[in-house]
Amino acid sequence: MTTPQPPVAKKVPTERTHHGDTFVDNYEWLREKESPEVVAHLTAENDYTAAVTADQEELRNRIFEEIRNRTEETDLSVPARKKGWWYYTRTEEGKQYAIHCRTAARDTGDLAADWTPPSVLPGVPVEGEQILIDGNAEAEGKPFFSLGGLAVTEDGHLLAYSEDNAGDERFTLRIKDLRTGDLLPDSIPNVFYSLAFSPDGNRVFYTVVDDSWRPYQVKAHTLGTPVEDDVVIYQEDDIAMWTGFDLSADRRQLLIGISSSEYSEYRVLDFDDPADTVRVLIPRSERILYEAEPLTVDGRRQYLLTHNHGALNSMLSLVAEEEFAKPLADQHWQTVIAHDDTVRVNGAAVTRTHVLVSVRKDTTERVQILPLEGLGTPAQAPAVEPAFDEELYTANLANAEFDSPIIRLSYTSFLTPPRVYDYVLSTGDLELRKQTPVKGGYRSEDYVAEREWATAADGTRIPLSVIRRADLRRDGSNPALVYAYGSYEVSMDPGFNVARLSLLDRGVVYVVDHIRGGGEMGRAWYDDGKKLNKKNTFTDFVDATDWVAASGWADPDRIAAMGGSAGGLLMGAIANLAPEKYRAIVAQVPFVDALTSILDPDLPLSALEWEEWGNPITDPEVYRYMKEYTPYENIRAVDYPKIAAVTSFNDTRVLYVEPAKWVAQLRETSTGSEPIVLKIEMDGGHGGASGRYEAWKDRAWDYAFILAALGARDLLPAAAREDAA
Repeated sequence: MTTPQPPVAKKVPTERTHHGDTFVDNYEWLREKESPEVVAHLTAENDYTAAVTADQEELRNRIFEEIRNRTEETDLSVPARKKGWWYYTRTEEGKQYAIHCRTAARDTGDLAADWTPPSVLPGVPVEGEQILIDGNAEAEGKPFFSLGGLAVTEDGHLLAYSEDNAGDERFTLRIKDLRTGDLLPDSIPNVFYSLAFSPDGNRVFYTVVDDSWRPYQVKAHTLGTPVEDDVVIYQEDDIAMWTGFDLSADRRQLLIGISSSEYSEYRVLDFDDPADTVRVLIPRSERILYEAEPLTVDGRRQYLLTHNHGALNSMLSLVAEEEFAKPLADQHWQTVIAHDDTVRVNGAAVTRTHVLVSVRKDTTERVQILPLEGLGTPAQAPAVEPAFDEELYTANLANAEFDSPIIRLSYTSFLTPPRVYDYVLSTGDLELRKQTPVKGGYRSEDYVAEREWATAADGTRIPLSVIRRADLRRDGSNPALVYAYGSYEVSMDPGFNVARLSLLDRGVVYVVDHIRGGGEMGRAWYDDGKKLNKKNTFTDFVDATDWVAASGWADPDRIAAMGGSAGGLLMGAIANLAPEKYRAIVAQVPFVDALTSILDPDLPLSALEWEEWGNPITDPEVYRYMKEYTPYENIRAVDYPKIAAVTSFNDTRVLYVEPAKWVAQLRETSTGSEPIVLKIEMDGGHGGASGRYEAWKDRAWDYAFILAALGARDLLPAAAREDAA
């Protein structure tokens, strides 16, 4: 048998000069997406990848079937009430996409009964069910399908939805009359995710992206009028700012948020204002990062602000509407939740009677609840926090209708499948509505999730989550997979994953590194891993890998790494820093040519990245620092491990050209013999192909690549017996 040979990309030297430094890029020509030569090269890459990994096909199929056999394919969510309807989604065995439905609610005057969701069972028809959108019917005959947004008018008569059929996150907005099932003639192309109806149902609000995929306009479409007549409610011209909107909880105002990662600005529109006047709350010139939620307390219009004004980890304040007309120094803000160095305040929502606050403490996301009565005064009641019995878990606010006597919470952990609770505001009772079923005899007691700590070179303690089979021996012989993200203050919170069981049941120790650049340890943790501190993210990961290698849980020669998007940048960086520490690396939609991308503000989303990485166009120090770590430009003549770069042709967040160039340069420079492959989904976006089965196949591919490299293809004996049972 002949060994498959990788495609060799031709070299077309292209010079890039900034701050007196010239970089010669031999593979920039791969950016020409419409070029037949580029498409032919990418096709050849896929063919090579298929050949190199052909021996993994059986393993991929086994993992896919394991995921499928553990998943309740015919299932449905717990219905959530909005006005006079219960809304839910359901899935059916053999079908790729969710079906969005509703059934009528009752109003008997008994709040407890009226807000108790109907008892629904998978596979059992729901009485009075009305299908809003069947994703399977919508996707038929299309290469890609993804829903962007869904919105229903207050009277429940009309549905607005948007769909993407390319994976490029440009959606087409349509309006459906739910009384007849007919589509209205209104159709608006090239919209972004946000959708909302005005309270009277006559207008639908949506966002538009510019040529660099930055949402910059909020527009209003009046039903029945030409799209060309749609009104621009707000336009943001600063290319480094992101624009979005939402409705206030009481549906009296449109809230427009303009933000970077470091400061923001809110503008509000009163729906009873016929002039559509948009006014500013706190201008961005104050450089405060905040979110605003209006509410009425004792007949007075006020705003609940989650903000970092004098509060690194943010705090919660109550501000009367008229205060915003004054200079900031003269405004009176009432403290609702004070700043705490150990608690990160992430945001707040309101109902008619309560404030719901999302906080992070000891790395864990949790919800605190406060009554409106006495808010911001000495009579304010203490916050109540629903208690759970695991150390490592995630509790989030899932839904809180303004007039609801309950709030819905989602709960999960590394070992507990997602649960849905209703928290009764009047009593504090937690009522379990559902736990996602896991088939195949899953028992949480067969696994262990523990908090460990690695020490970085500068003495910083790095939290790790270590998940493993309970019967593993700590004898230094087990394979391990280390995963992290580490950017944008995004936290890798505990969560159950059916697919991960296929790794654990093959003896893999799964380690999540909560490295700097994420948000697990508060705002300072993020600040210590961004801009001119970004290298901490990469060295933290390597130091955490050293902990894994020395822990006794893993064989130092059987450790793999995986990360995606900005975590893919991390993979590229650690491949250059310490290639000898990893048997294999999977980089999913990897941001590995970061400096080239951020130097071009016309590329999708590049200007928005300046707040994360710095601006190398104007700042020579940022340019120098980024050039020292950007993966593509730091490939060395060393033995690289097995590497798989996984991407999508239509990804607008990390362009396919980045991993394509990276792989070409890795192959040219590496002194090793391990295969370096590029797998590119030609009909997918940033999240890969669409449809749940395709997502399972993607995950099975990644895991099979890792397991084959680690020599861990087979189930452990106990797992094999359970699987057979």
